[in-house]
Amino acid sequence: MIYLDSAATTFQKPSSVRAAVLRAMQTMSSPGRGGYPSARAAEEALFRCRSLAAETFGIAEAERVVFTTSATHGLNIAIKSLVPRGGRAIISGWEHNAVTRPLHALEAKTIVARSPLFDRDACVRAFRRALSAGANAVICTAASNVFGYLLPVEEIAPLCREAGVPLIVDASQSAGVVPLDMGSLGAAFAAMPGHKGLYGPQGTGLLLCGTAEWTEPLLEGGTGSASLQQEMPDFLPDRLEAGTHNMPGIAGLEAGLRFVRKMTPQRIARHEQSLIRRAAEGLRRLRGVTGYCAEDEEAQLGVLSFTVEGRESEAIAEALARRGVAVRAGYHCAPLAHRSAGTLESGTVRLSVSAFSQEAEIDGFLRALREIIKN
Repeated sequence: MIYLDSAATTFQKPSSVRAAVLRAMQTMSSPGRGGYPSARAAEEALFRCRSLAAETFGIAEAERVVFTTSATHGLNIAIKSLVPRGGRAIISGWEHNAVTRPLHALEAKTIVARSPLFDRDACVRAFRRALSAGANAVICTAASNVFGYLLPVEEIAPLCREAGVPLIVDASQSAGVVPLDMGSLGAAFAAMPGHKGLYGPQGTGLLLCGTAEWTEPLLEGGTGSASLQQEMPDFLPDRLEAGTHNMPGIAGLEAGLRFVRKMTPQRIARHEQSLIRRAAEGLRRLRGVTGYCAEDEEAQLGVLSFTVEGRESEAIAEALARRGVAVRAGYHCAPLAHRSAGTLESGTVRLSVSAFSQEAEIDGFLRALREIIKN
């Protein structure tokens, strides 16, 4: 199988991740629930992963790294901590449903800072205009899951600080590929999954609590601390980590973080961008194909969407699947991004790569697509 759906999940994992998951299942119980060896082993692994994540993403206090089940979980916590019911939020035109649906549930007044695809300067101007009226929070994806568009979060962050509006960063597609330093960025929160660019297992994620002064738990329950009180603890990370930790997942996530640090996000990004350029050049040679590619190669991560004239995106993806090529088609849980790019009517076919993707796989995808169009 040629796997080109890493924006959904990096299917190929480092062998160290698989080994860490198995080892945790064999040696760890629940952290904070006892003083026996398997509980202590879980506590130590939890501390190692939390500390490693804090070091990786510029969090001064490891306790402000919260384990979640996904980026969606973390974004819900962040949004519902900062945006009251009926409040006001500013978002980019490229957000995922993990952002727009919580805001809809809160009946928030959502202001979309609209700008053209891959136009980073226009994006900054749009946020500056939107911030002039104030808001409870700004939520911005670091990179579009549909188009790989790398948004100028580093330039949006100081605008938020000047306006006194907290910033939430959705790092779902950028974590592990684009360096993130929460200290210098000054964001209130950043959420990311463990199973994409951090090469951990599904069911893992991180919520980085940067400048946030208060957090609203989504779940209440046991934490192994402050057991006599009926309110959730008022300190992190316990306030947001009710229930039993996913220790096999967290152990795998630690191994994934170590893999990324060893490879370096910069090296992974260069590899992915090279593959996307190769794919884009091949798509340009195919009649009736429109590829959504940035002129500035550094403005696009390892994600590329395209359409084929006169063909449904789902039909193209199904035909590719029959030829052993795994891609995704449709709206990718981000109708707002398609509305911004003008692809809402058709959706797109999306290919996305990882550190394990190879040039030969891109060439195989292009051969398969060429055959589909010809036939």
